[in-house]
Amino acid sequence: MLKRFANDYLSYSYKDRIGIFLLIGLIVICIFISFLYPYLITKKQYDHKQFDTQIAQLKLIQPDSFSNKKYASKKADEDNFYDYGTPSEKNYYPKALFEVFYFDPNTATPADWKRLGLRERTIETIQKYLSKGGKFYRPEDISKIWGLHAEDVKRLLPYIKIAQKPDLVKHEFPNSAAKNSSYVPKTLQLLDINTADTTGFIALPGIGSKLAQRIINFRNRLGGFYSVDQVSETFGLPDSTFQKIKPRLTLSYTSIKKININTASPDEFKAHPYIRYGLGNSIIQYRNQHGNFSSVIDIKKIMVVTEEVYKKIEPYITVTE
Repeated sequence: MLKRFANDYLSYSYKDRIGIFLLIGLIVICIFISFLYPYLITKKQYDHKQFDTQIAQLKLIQPDSFSNKKYASKKADEDNFYDYGTPSEKNYYPKALFEVFYFDPNTATPADWKRLGLRERTIETIQKYLSKGGKFYRPEDISKIWGLHAEDVKRLLPYIKIAQKPDLVKHEFPNSAAKNSSYVPKTLQLLDINTADTTGFIALPGIGSKLAQRIINFRNRLGGFYSVDQVSETFGLPDSTFQKIKPRLTLSYTSIKKININTASPDEFKAHPYIRYGLGNSIIQYRNQHGNFSSVIDIKKIMVVTEEVYKKIEPYITVTE
């Protein structure tokens, strides 16, 4: 019975076999066509020159109006400018073409500003500011003009040439008292980093009570500073702050507390920021195996003591009895 079932359902005639092979062949062809398709179809090439030209022309269009007078919040007045702000992007519409040429914002005429593509209201703001004694000291100052869009600032900055810096003495705030023309610059007071207390460090720009205490703690753990640059290694002290205070730091008192590498305990080595446990343990192991060091330079015989490490710790170690 099983043989009969196999003959009825699992045997194929000659035509059936031909059909099966043809179907398999079509499936294989379809699979290969999907891989060959990119090589058989040529992509159409497009010329982008006209599109690029149109984009370049659009970049020459300058904003001219803002609807409903909606503007961003005004910025603080730091250099005696009046009301400054950035126009809202939502109501910024390009309308007029502009020219670009080198100009001095302190001497440019309204016609010059108009050629540069500024709208009438912005030109009036600039002229009002100049008429009241305002000056542009740096090219970046035009970014503070109220109503001048950020894109215009970016476009005009490369063409600004301020011939001569205005007299700083005449540039005063409206209600400020007249400054004394016989100004005597203050003498920069230096701070000795090995003797200064927290009060002295707090007086430096950017140094608060926490940083001042950290500097002193670091100094005490070292045993004193031998270089002004060591202050920069204080934990939490930004490099920008250190560069700001560095001209006011000095080093006149250089009494350094030294560690005797022939007698120091592991705790003494561990407490020093430049030695710590790793280097301290290597020193002790070498000392136990080879005896006391005859000179400080002998510490370089320890494999982990490179030239850089030696220069850093040399001021803090000794072999005196």
